[in-house]
Amino acid sequence: MDNLWIWLVAAVVVIAAVVGIAFGVRASRSKSEPVEAPAEEPQVEAPKEAEPQAAAPAIETPEPVAGRLVRLRSRLARSNNALGKGLLALLASDKLDDDVWDEVEETLLGADVGMADTTAVVERLRERVKVLGTRDPEELRRLLKAELTAVLRPELDRSVATAPPSGEGPAVILMVGVNGSGKTTTCGRVARVLIAEGKTVLMGAADTFRAAAAEQLETWGSRVGAKVVRRGEGADPASVAFDAVKAGTEEGADVVLVDTAGRLQNKAGLMDELGKVKRVIEKQGPVAETLLVLDATTGQNGLQQAKVFGEVCDVTGIVLTKLDGSAKGGIVIAVQRQLGVPVKLVGLGEGPDDLAPFEVGAFVDAIVDGAES
Repeated sequence: MDNLWIWLVAAVVVIAAVVGIAFGVRASRSKSEPVEAPAEEPQVEAPKEAEPQAAAPAIETPEPVAGRLVRLRSRLARSNNALGKGLLALLASDKLDDDVWDEVEETLLGADVGMADTTAVVERLRERVKVLGTRDPEELRRLLKAELTAVLRPELDRSVATAPPSGEGPAVILMVGVNGSGKTTTCGRVARVLIAEGKTVLMGAADTFRAAAAEQLETWGSRVGAKVVRRGEGADPASVAFDAVKAGTEEGADVVLVDTAGRLQNKAGLMDELGKVKRVIEKQGPVAETLLVLDATTGQNGLQQAKVFGEVCDVTGIVLTKLDGSAKGGIVIAVQRQLGVPVKLVGLGEGPDDLAPFEVGAFVDAIVDGAES
């Protein structure tokens, strides 16, 4: 009997132990298994506001071309004041003897007029004063204006060609000149002159030897809405010129301005380069105009540059820059005689619209009448 109770107690202990172990395993499993969090509802992002785009640069409207030279007359008068004032003072001398006429000649030569034109002006002026026997200041002023006007050859056509010689496609204008003369800047200013006259303009950056030339031209073009065709630095200038004319033809531009390199190490190299550019352009049509850009402050040295370019390419017109500074007005007369082509445009300041069509009458008035200012 006692043994039976012992076995019953032992069985109860064993059963309790087994049950306890089972519950312990289940509890440990429930603790080790992660409890999944309830799925969150998807977040719907509010649409982002579009970032404002940079505003396109405003297109400028160039100032009207008519009357620019008259408007800038005071600047022109300052640059030529010594010439006009000196001549009038000499002509007003009490005695017009040989010494006075020698001084008149020296004044003209000092103003970069050049020997040939100086001699012609002095001889004619001296003869007319002698024949008329006048000493009246107003009459002397009139005679001086007449002689300066005559030597500037007002009969020359000073308009910039904006019609293609063939009658089809855009008029192509080559811009040539020594680096440092303001050639690329002048190209941008010529574009403004033409746009002010109602023309559509495209520019070709064929000066690929100067890293900044193409960027400079693009800046000028962006201000007036003129497209610029360019390639990388060192690209073939002729191919850039060809692409520019082709683009101008396809887009119906009135004028294509081609800015060329201005290296002047030797005449042969310059001739080869410019000759190639012109030949490649003329596969699509003849060049309408070749404008030579000269720095007016270089005086007689600039005439030597003009002579080289005149021998290299068919220059049809001259653009004189920096005529408002220390330039001497006589350079206008001398460069025309040197090349036999007219000065068509003059730069009279640093502003974008300080390029004016050259007008003989306004120029002479600024020289002579400006002498009193």
